[in-house]
Amino acid sequence: CDAHGGTERLILKGNGRCVTSVDCSSGGKSVVTGSWDKTAKIWDAETGKELLTLNGHGDSVTSATYSPDRNGAVPGDGKTAKIWDATDGTELLTLKGNGTGVTSVAFSSDGKRLVTGSWDKTAKIWDAETGKELLTLKGHGNSVTSAAFSPDGKRVVTGDGKTAKIWDATDGTELL
Repeated sequence: CDAHGGTERLILKGNGRCVTSVDCSSGGKSVVTGSWDKTAKIWDAETGKELLTLNGHGDSVTSATYSPDRNGAVPGDGKTAKIWDATDGTELLTLKGNGTGVTSVAFSSDGKRLVTGSWDKTAKIWDAETGKELLTLKGHGNSVTSAAFSPDGKRVVTGDGKTAKIWDATDGTELL
């Protein structure tokens, strides 16, 4: 995951359909990809070797990311998001509660919370260790296609293709 020089180093082949999402682990040693083939894959970033295939998703994996502290990949799929151990492929948690398809997932910088965006026009904040739903952010007129925490974890920004909103990450108050 070294972007210096802008030279293509590897091509990761093996997803059965369109790759929809990619992320590098915090140490840059591995890459996670999400795909329309209902899987996420973990790759060695130096060799391009496929290390793991994360199966068990009910729909296309539209978003995949690493936690900053646990090395857990979180592909969103269907109405759930799953947290996996990216070293051995063990499913750690399934986050249930989105009304329709999960479109986006992102961890807070401390790895303790996760935000999901959904086709149901909401975003949800979760406890990433227990899977408990902490907040539902409502107010978008369209599907929430992107969501992220601020670096300090105090705010969440969400986007629905037409607007972006900023929320207080502790109580769900819409700030902007």
